[in-house]
Amino acid sequence: MTTENHRKDWMGLLARAKPARLAALFPDLPDHSLLRAPEVGAVMVRGRIGGDGSGFNLGEMTVTRCSLALPDGRVGHAHVQGRDKTHALRAAVLDALLQGGQASEVIATLRAEEAAGRLARAEKAAATRVEFFTLVRGEDQ
Repeated sequence: MTTENHRKDWMGLLARAKPARLAALFPDLPDHSLLRAPEVGAVMVRGRIGGDGSGFNLGEMTVTRCSLALPDGRVGHAHVQGRDKTHALRAAVLDALLQGGQASEVIATLRAEEAAGRLARAEKAAATRVEFFTLVRGEDQ
């Protein structure tokens, strides 16, 4: 996996993380300078008919974005759903740190928790699975 793919992965994990959980895993923010203070805005969410058909505008979603620089020059960015400016700030700091190989334990924990959540949802859905079968009556033969 390339560095770009790793970055997409961790940025997605940081954006999907619950703000309180991210704060618990990474409570203290290091020194940084804001390039773009956390700000709330909206983005258009696009969909596709049937997954591969023509695109259409599904609706708007509120997001918060932030960009910052660490003292060593690494730049971090974040876009998170909702209006939580602290979540965006913390995610941007972690993005910058992860580019230098720091704070990887936070990503490992988030990745494991997300996988466990997916497995739990899949097991819950599997428990509701219904098997259908058809009896052949012989009248059609």
